[in-house]
Amino acid sequence: MRRTLPVLCAVVALAAAGCGGSDNSSSSASSTPAASSSSGGGVAIKMANIAFDPKAVTVKVGQKITWTNDDSTDHNVTADSGADFKSDNFGKGATFEFTPDKAGTIKYECTIHPGMTATLTVQ
Repeated sequence: MRRTLPVLCAVVALAAAGCGGSDNSSSSASSTPAASSSSGGGVAIKMANIAFDPKAVTVKVGQKITWTNDDSTDHNVTADSGADFKSDNFGKGATFEFTPDKAGTIKYECTIHPGMTATLTVQ
C-alpha cells in the first residue's frame, strides 16, 4: 500500500508536467515578439500598406531579418542586388527570414507590387 502512494504521486506529477508542457508550446507565439524586437538580436520588418516598414535598415553580419506580412494581400521579398534571396509569395501573418553573411548594401523589393522597395545596409 505504501508503494502505490509514491507511484501515484509520480504519475500525477508527470501528468501535471505534461499539461504544463502544452502551455509552453502555445508560447511559441512568444518567438514572434522576440523576432520583432531588436533586443532579441533579430530585426523585424513589416509589410504593411504595400510598403516595407522600415524602408531602410542597418543590420550586422549574421543578424537575422524577419519580414512579416501585415497586409491582406500577398507579398514576397526578392533581392535585386547585394545578396541572393527570393521568397515565395506569402499571405497575411506569414514571415520570411534571411541572415546576411557579408557586409554591403542589399536592395530588395516585392515583385508583386511595383515601387515596393527597400534597402538593408549590412555592417
